[in-house]
Amino acid sequence: MRKPFLAVLTATFLLTAVPLLAQTPCPGFAVVVNTPEDQLTLAINGADKPEDQITALDKFVKENPDSKFIPCVNEYYTMAYVKTGNFDKAIEYGEKDLAAGYQDLSLSVNLLKAYVGAGKAPDSAFDMIMKAPELIKKETTPARPNTASEPDWQKMKQDAAEMAKDVTAYVTYAFFQLLAGVTDSAKRLTLLGQLEKAYPDAGTQDAAQINFQYFMAYEMAGQGQKAEPYGEKCLAADANNIQVLNLFAYDYASRQTELDKASDYATKVLTLLPTIKKPEGQTDDQFKAQQSNQFGMAHLTLGYIAFQKGAKTHKVAPAIQELKTAVDLLDANPTLKAQALFYLGYAYEVLSPPNHHEALDALSKAVAIQSPWQAQAEDLLAKVKKAK
Repeated sequence: MRKPFLAVLTATFLLTAVPLLAQTPCPGFAVVVNTPEDQLTLAINGADKPEDQITALDKFVKENPDSKFIPCVNEYYTMAYVKTGNFDKAIEYGEKDLAAGYQDLSLSVNLLKAYVGAGKAPDSAFDMIMKAPELIKKETTPARPNTASEPDWQKMKQDAAEMAKDVTAYVTYAFFQLLAGVTDSAKRLTLLGQLEKAYPDAGTQDAAQINFQYFMAYEMAGQGQKAEPYGEKCLAADANNIQVLNLFAYDYASRQTELDKASDYATKVLTLLPTIKKPEGQTDDQFKAQQSNQFGMAHLTLGYIAFQKGAKTHKVAPAIQELKTAVDLLDANPTLKAQALFYLGYAYEVLSPPNHHEALDALSKAVAIQSPWQAQAEDLLAKVKKAK
């Protein structure tokens, strides 16, 4: 059962969005009074809606196409389009600045918001995240004004420290959201190492997320033994973590080790899933698909365990029932569905007497799905046809 294709099992590790204090756009640009740039910033700050800001930006670009202020214009476009929810346009303008070598903290945060909103995880997003600590330090380290009283100066430093903490929290939040879109396990591991180096406090402050992501990355790589310590840490912090329980159960069953423990974990998943409430921000369809995948995976694990335990005595009726249930639940996960169909067909052949008709039906469906189980299903299907 063990296959290094657990990328198909990954589900987003849902986190709570982090509110952000205001960042100063374009800190490197000085605006002269009564210039077109001054008029633009006044129009943007005075606009009631982001659409009005976009209109002002369009007007400025049309009238001042060669302005040295264009990088700041792109940043304002990015901010405005994020507010409208047009993440693709926000990314388009934000990436123009990145391509030109311009980056500040406000641009980084808003462009990360756009990547998260669009569900896109390009290398540029992770590059920004790794460079953010330097920008955070640069832009949140205030210089004391000559006229500032001691209480005012202490308040300035406190506000700057809160901003640094707030921005760091969002940037690391964005990292874990975007990491869910990285399907290459080796790349995931590299990025996690880079995060821990760039954010030395992450190992403590974000220990739960880091342990979970290391667990997922090693599972995706088919390295269950390396994944196990991280999964145990996750369960020590949250004994009801459904994703970890389900993956642990699947992994133990795949390696044919600790089958009883795998069965207990999968059974616990089936008990916990009906109690889970839909996370904020998820649509009903997304939540239903996620739940079906988790239910289907647990039934697949239980079906495989029952098959292993009953194959020698031909007592595989419990396995057949579990695998049939898994097949019905895994429409959104072709690899797991094909696996369930393969073992369902196998189980029908193990019955005494064999049920060739049902075996042929299940195996034919498995063969029709492009997956790592296709070749094995074809081989078994050919044998069943000869035996029929």
